[in-house]
Formats: sequence, structure tokens, C-alpha cells
Amino acid sequence: MALVAAGAHAALDVDLTSPGSIKMNAKTIAANLMTYYKGNQPGQIPGVLPGPPPLGPYYWWEGGALWGTLIDYWQYTNDAQYNNEIEHSLIFQANSPSNNYMPPNWTASLGNDDQGFWGMSAMLAAETNFKNPPPSDPQWLALAQGVFNTQVERWDTQYCNGGLRWQIPLANNGYNYKNSIANAILFNLAARLARYTGNNTYADWAVRSWDWTKAVGYIDKDYNIYDGAHVETNCTDINRAQFSYTAAIFIQGLGFMYNHTKGAEPWTSRLAGLTNRTLSIFFPDGIATEVSCELANVVQCTTDMLSFKGYVHRWLSQTVLMAPYLGSKISPVLRTSAQGMAKSCNADGVCGFRWNRGSYEGNTGAGQQMNALGALMGLLVEEEVSKAPVTSSTGGTSEGNPNAGGNPNLEVMPMAPITAADTVGASIITAVMILSMLGGLAWMVSTLNEGLRRRDERTEGKKKVYVPGPVTTAEVFGLEKV
Repeated sequence: MALVAAGAHAALDVDLTSPGSIKMNAKTIAANLMTYYKGNQPGQIPGVLPGPPPLGPYYWWEGGALWGTLIDYWQYTNDAQYNNEIEHSLIFQANSPSNNYMPPNWTASLGNDDQGFWGMSAMLAAETNFKNPPPSDPQWLALAQGVFNTQVERWDTQYCNGGLRWQIPLANNGYNYKNSIANAILFNLAARLARYTGNNTYADWAVRSWDWTKAVGYIDKDYNIYDGAHVETNCTDINRAQFSYTAAIFIQGLGFMYNHTKGAEPWTSRLAGLTNRTLSIFFPDGIATEVSCELANVVQCTTDMLSFKGYVHRWLSQTVLMAPYLGSKISPVLRTSAQGMAKSCNADGVCGFRWNRGSYEGNTGAGQQMNALGALMGLLVEEEVSKAPVTSSTGGTSEGNPNAGGNPNLEVMPMAPITAADTVGASIITAVMILSMLGGLAWMVSTLNEGLRRRDERTEGKKKVYVPGPVTTAEVFGLEKV
């Protein structure tokens, strides 16, 4: 039965019990999603959404999330029209020849979580047998291994007895913050690599990253997952904001560990406990809600947060493939939530953010389209049980490289030796440039502060609970640590 909105706009005309209707509407939503992508246009950068601020609202990581969403779209609809774009983007941003998704161009917003999102999309490409790149290009499994390898090299035991920091460059705001999302992604990749390859070294890292996150207090006895804390306090000043995608990344990883260990404890009880808690917190009345920023009377979500619902739907539905015993718990909630999503879209497949309002409210963007697409994909998973993630022993064809990744630190382009002519030329132009540079510097600092404020805010109700300080002139030039 088609859903009709109560407001002035007709809702998405989709029958959520019909795979054909779901796929038809998913095609429309995907087309609208791709109107936000400009990387295939002349002069634009392949793989990324417009940004970062002030150039556009999106940070580098969300491009990686986009391609993962579209891999799932292809997997469950068989619509391959975006596959060439997916392949080109995932390869272009890989940071050849290191192939570790640490491109120097994105240093200002490069966190372990940002890198990890691209790695998870590469892992998904391997698990879905997405078409393999030419032999001269990096392969999907090797890219995921490259991300994993560089992250475990950055595991920091100097503070808080372990864990990953949020940011990778030490000059970035947030380098002194160890958060749950970065460690959730490491756990997720480790679990999936363990299942795909059968190599228990990855499983050991899944155990280590889960145990650390629990021991430091980011996961409590009731399976609440908190945002993070600072190294200066030995990770004791825990920011208790909760975000749905962090919980969902852990749930997906737990599902893979459950499957990899054939239902062994403690993975079964952990998976059930976190699933129950996540559904109770983030699906009030059965509809996905980003509770830390989506308040009753106002939405305080950053652009990043506006995309979380779709990931949650995708990863929870995939967990059912890994742990079918959770189907009766997860699937009805995802279906009710998808009904709310459909009412939030207009008849043209342009979707809003708030799914519990019963109508289209006009809060649109790439994240909102990914949310809607993720909700529909979650329903198709039930119809496509045969498309469970493959492994190297069940038909997976992607080639790996256990030593992939190269330098775990950011690489700097080597400079040619300075000659006498260079010195003379530099002295002549320095006097001309210095006045204009000082004027431009004020603008740069203002711009960076605005972008980083949007990037780094964490909200808990109406209170901003983690906002790093402003960027200084010295930091722009890398002269001091944040």
C-alpha cells in the first residue's frame, strides 16, 4: 500500500512490501543523491562531495560514505549505472602509491574515522564482489588492509593505556581526543578482515579494540556508547553524547565476529545487548532519530550528523545476515522506520531529515538522500539473503596484501634542493608578497575556524559539550601543536 503524507506534499509513492516498488523508488532517490556530487565535472575533484567549508558543506569522509552507500545500492538493486564512478572515486582517493586513504590534500580534516570510512567502503567492495580494478590499480581487500595496518601502527599506549586518537596529524584540533568512533571503525575493519581472510591476527585486534573501549568507560554496562575523552585527563573526562552511527558500526562488527566465531561467547551476548540498547535509544516509536541533536523543537545536527540514519539502517540490516537470530528484533523496527522515511520524502524522491513528522519538512542534502536510500536498502536485504558478504573461501575474488598501507603517518612531498637562484628570487618576491599574505592570513584563520567549528562540535541536548579552541596563526603554519 502506498504511503501518503498528511501534509500538503504528497509522500514517496512506495509499497514497502514490494521489492519492485522499493527498487524503483531507490533509483529515483539515488539519482537525486547524485545531483549533489560534482566530482565528475570538469575542474572538480573525483570522489568527494562539495567542501570542506566554506567551499561546501561536506567533509572528505562523506565521499567515502557515499560510495559505500552506492555499492549497497548496486548490490541489492542490480542497477550498475554508478559503478564506474564508484570504482574511479575509490581508486582516485586511495593515495597512490601508499594506497592507505591518507591523501595529504585532506590533512586539515583527516581523522582516523575519516580514513576508516573509506576503508570500510573498500572492504564492502571486497565483500560484495564489486568489480575488481585493473591489476595496475590497488585492489579492494588490499585497500582495507592498508587502512587497518596504518591504524594499528597508530595505536597509542602512552595515554589512556591504548586506543586511537581522533585526528591523525598532531596539529589538528582533536588530536588530543580519543573517541569511540575511531576505535569502533578499527574494531569493525578488524572483525570483517578476520571473517574474510580467516586470519586470527585481525580477530585479536577486534578483541583488543573492543576491550579497550569498554575498559576506558566509553561502553558502559548497559551498552551506552559515549563519544570520547581527552588524553590530558587520561580519558576520564568522558563526553557522554551518544551517536547512532558509532553504535551501529560496533553492532555490524559484532555481527561479523558472531559469524566468524560461529556464535561463540562473548560475541553473542554483546551483540544482543548492544542491539537492544541501540534500538531503544535511537528508534523512539520505532523511527530513527539522532537523539543528541534532533530535538523535539529544533534540529542542531551538523552536516555530518545529518547522514547517520542511513548508515544505521544499512549496518543493522546487514547484521541480520550475519546473525539471523536477531531478525525478529531488528527487521520490524527498520520497516517502521522506513515508513517514517517515506513520509519525509516528497513525491519526486527528495527527502527530508525528520522521519517522525509524518511529512516532508524541506531539510535536504546529500546526507538526507543517503539516509533514505539506506532505509530502502535495509528492506531489500531481507529479500536478498543469498547476497550475504562473501569471504576468500566462499567466492570472494579481491586480492589482498597483508603488508599494505605504507607509512602510518602523513607523507610530505619531497622538495628539490634550494639553489642560489632560488634564494635570490625568493628575497625579491618576499617583500612584495608579505603584505598581501598578512591580509590573506586573517581570512584563512577565520575560514579554518569556521570549518573546524562545524567539524568538531559534539552536541548533547542544547549544550555543546566538545568544541575545540580556535586555530591560531602559528597553527596554520604548523609551528605549534593544538
